Amino acid sequence: METTMQFRSAVTEWAAGAAHAASTARELAVGVQTVVLVEGASDAAAIEALAARMGRTLDAEGVAVVPLGGATSIGRFLDLLGPAGLGLKLAGLCDAGEERYFMRGLERVGLGLCSSRTELRRLGFSVCVADLEDELIRTLGASSVERIVTAHGDRRSFRLFQNQPAQRGRSVERQLRRFMGTHSGRKISYARFLVDGLDLDHVPAPLGGLLSRV
Repeated sequence: METTMQFRSAVTEWAAGAAHAASTARELAVGVQTVVLVEGASDAAAIEALAARMGRTLDAEGVAVVPLGGATSIGRFLDLLGPAGLGLKLAGLCDAGEERYFMRGLERVGLGLCSSRTELRRLGFSVCVADLEDELIRTLGASSVERIVTAHGDRRSFRLFQNQPAQRGRSVERQLRRFMGTHSGRKISYARFLVDGLDLDHVPAPLGGLLSRV
């Protein structure tokens, strides 16, 4: 994944205002066919892990998964990578609560009308009901996810987390989702662990739909 990782790094620096990264991104874009824009690093980890399980090598296919660092940054990345920038094919994944940013951004850069989730999918972008962790937890089921948590040595930590006053009364699914998001390293790790636990015949629709389009 060396080429696409270098491209991802250069684009992220460029989007953050580092002008010197622009030439590097342009040079590396020669080996990139499609950019998948996602909100965060855990989303990227899940997509790459699932692609690998499906026997795909995204780097060899010229597919670069680029985390935005938050949905509100979508406009900047679309300016750099879309029709007025590098002109690359775009796809992506976002949470339902953030889809408006993606819709407005895609329309603004001239990729077509995008006022509904159907139109967003037509442009290559999938939407998670809450977020990707929620999709994975619901697909796997709480008991299976708890077994994954136990297998990775976090059972005691999760039980302590469940006993916190703010967590009492919440469903196990919501507790698991919150537990995985308590720090970035755990969220990224569990994105991969949950994907590893999937039955490939039962992949969350937003994730499976995205990979079928790139």
